Amino acid sequence: MHCRLFQQTSLLENYRGDVEPVDQKKYLEDSSKPKCVRPLIEYQACVKRIEGDETREKHCTGQYFDYWHCIDRAVAPKLFDKLK
Repeated sequence: MHCRLFQQTSLLENYRGDVEPVDQKKYLEDSSKPKCVRPLIEYQACVKRIEGDETREKHCTGQYFDYWHCIDRAVAPKLFDKLK
């Protein structure tokens, strides 16, 4: 009985080891990016606007986080539906 259980466990471990899990979040983020074009354009405009700032006091952190917040809002409902 113990040998049979060990054999089944090793078969299961081999199966899991061969299959690489797919990161659903990355796929969903990529597919949600077209919905967040406006924040992306605002971020890119900010980056271009501060390009020549030699003082390094200006930054686009707010626009960057606005963009990723948009993506997170679009991804969250789909992602949690896939998690069980």
